[in-house]
Amino acid sequence: MSSDSKKRKPKVIRSEEGKRSRHEEQEGRYYSEEAEVDLRDPKNDYQLYKETCEDLQKLMAEIQDLKSKGSKDVSAEIEERRIQSCVHFMTLKKLNRLAHIRLKKARDQTHEAKQKVDAYHLQLQNLLYEVMHLQKEITKCLEFKSKHEEIELVSVEEFYQEAPPGISKSEITSNDPHQQTLARLDWELEQRKRLAEKYKESLASKEKILKEIEVKKEYLNSLQPQLQSIMQASLPVQEYLSMPFDCMHKEYETARHLPAPLYVLFVQASAYSQACDKKLVVSIEGSVEEAKALFKPPEDSQDDESDSDAEEEQTTKRRRPTLGVQLDDKRKEMLKRHPLCVSLIVKSKDNSSLNLAFYFLMNLNILTVKAEIVPASELASSVIAGELLNPDTVLNCLFPGDDGKKTPNPANQYQFDKVGILDLGDYISELGHPYLWVQTMGGLHFPADQPPPSFVADNTLSASHMEKTIKLLRSRLVSRLSLHKQFASLEHGIIPISGECQNLFPAKVVSRLTKWSMITYEDYVVLPYTKEVVECGLAQDTHLYYSLMIERGTAKLHGAVVLNPGYSLIPSLFSLCLNWKGERSSRNDENIRVMESEINVYYKELMGPSPGFQLLTNQLQRLCMLLDVYLETERHDNSVEGPHEFPPEKICLRLVRGPSRMKPFKYNYPQGFFSHR
Repeated sequence: MSSDSKKRKPKVIRSEEGKRSRHEEQEGRYYSEEAEVDLRDPKNDYQLYKETCEDLQKLMAEIQDLKSKGSKDVSAEIEERRIQSCVHFMTLKKLNRLAHIRLKKARDQTHEAKQKVDAYHLQLQNLLYEVMHLQKEITKCLEFKSKHEEIELVSVEEFYQEAPPGISKSEITSNDPHQQTLARLDWELEQRKRLAEKYKESLASKEKILKEIEVKKEYLNSLQPQLQSIMQASLPVQEYLSMPFDCMHKEYETARHLPAPLYVLFVQASAYSQACDKKLVVSIEGSVEEAKALFKPPEDSQDDESDSDAEEEQTTKRRRPTLGVQLDDKRKEMLKRHPLCVSLIVKSKDNSSLNLAFYFLMNLNILTVKAEIVPASELASSVIAGELLNPDTVLNCLFPGDDGKKTPNPANQYQFDKVGILDLGDYISELGHPYLWVQTMGGLHFPADQPPPSFVADNTLSASHMEKTIKLLRSRLVSRLSLHKQFASLEHGIIPISGECQNLFPAKVVSRLTKWSMITYEDYVVLPYTKEVVECGLAQDTHLYYSLMIERGTAKLHGAVVLNPGYSLIPSLFSLCLNWKGERSSRNDENIRVMESEINVYYKELMGPSPGFQLLTNQLQRLCMLLDVYLETERHDNSVEGPHEFPPEKICLRLVRGPSRMKPFKYNYPQGFFSHR
């Protein structure tokens, strides 16, 4: 071990205060590290800390070296260095205490500074609050409105013109706005006092008039029983003169409970019946009490405790409705009809009637109609003619394209989607048909190219279409009844021809109708000789279809007839096929095509007397005549012996004409011969 290490002594911190004399200790003075902190430099303490740590490391290393040598005489040196190390540890502890004291003082100073900042911030917030409060008070003062500003005073010009000089004081108020306002308020008060006096006088006059009215009401009420007895006594006179005022009054009282479209329909139909058509009967049917209940608010009723307990037991036992049941209930509510309906009876000359019942679907905002034909006398039973009077189809296409299978209101489709209704056609048999002309008669209009308008029934729209619609309905009634009678004869192979139409045909027609039956649209489409008609769009599923067969000898003429619902305004359409020496139709025989044109194109010659309800039977009779001409003018095979199958009985100027060998199908009356057109 070197001599330097032996001579090294530990450093001891000595401060000026630490060098107290014994005299000072005797006088009772004490040592304070907190006071010493203020006198010491932290940088010097930090440097002392580093030096002490280095010395301590060296001493520890020397002790380690001495112990590693294992000599017996080194224990004194190790003890000396251990003492020096303890002194250094004491120095480190003192420095640690001084550092903690400095940290505490720094924290205390920071806390004091923070408290000062908080105090200043609080003072600032108080000042800002006072400023804001003062600003609000200033704003209130600026926005203050006096009560007199709410009073509507007369203008300044009127004030000086109308007010007396004692109130206006123009020499004072003209230059002082405040005095002017006070004077105007005085004048307003004076005027209101005068008006209050007039109001009291008017109230007294009103009370007097009310008493007079009450006296007159009592007098009129006393007349009511007498008037009722007079009306009751006049009922026979009303019936005799066909002037049912009492019934009309009751109907108009009931009409007050109709929805707007049905009310418009009732009013316009009644007006048209009284003015133009005595055979049109208008009435209202249904439950008036249910109609009144629709507009009554629900009454709150309190049940007894026993009733409420019973209801609770029932609700607990009742099962929760399934989704399907809920949808059915929603559909029923969606398709609910108004309890009242308007009934129209359209009568013909023979007293046959078309009964129409008009209903209003409240949630869909559309009108529907149900029809029934009641003949004046019992009709002959006919299987084929039954479809003509079918209530579901009798009014189809009254106007072109109006089949009544779809709702005319575009908004209904969105309502149907919510309750799962795919097509209104599934409910038409129960609800009736929503034809467009029905909506028009009720004053409803649903334009397709515009958004749905507000629900308003237009009287003008109904009145402009009423006459035309009633005429079409009566024409449809007479037409269907006439067709029914004709079909009853055609079913038995008899073509009824009226006396006015006898001159359209020769006296002798050999060909006879042997079959007349009804077919479906699907059966009509698959026939080979109706292909052109279907492709042209002249056959629709709303039309009626019939098949016929006319025979003469071995020749059989088959035909398919399209009967438009608008017959006889729109003629029936014939397609022909002849089975004789092969199959002949308009596709392979020009004369068959000419026969079709004679029936379909020149139908106006067969209309007969107006309104032309004999058109169909006249077309069938002409078809029999044309078949005779076709067969009699056909070339005979001379190689076959025996009489001709179809001997010529018709007088023809020329048998054939032109390269296509056209036959003379036109009948000339009264000469009685056939010629080409």
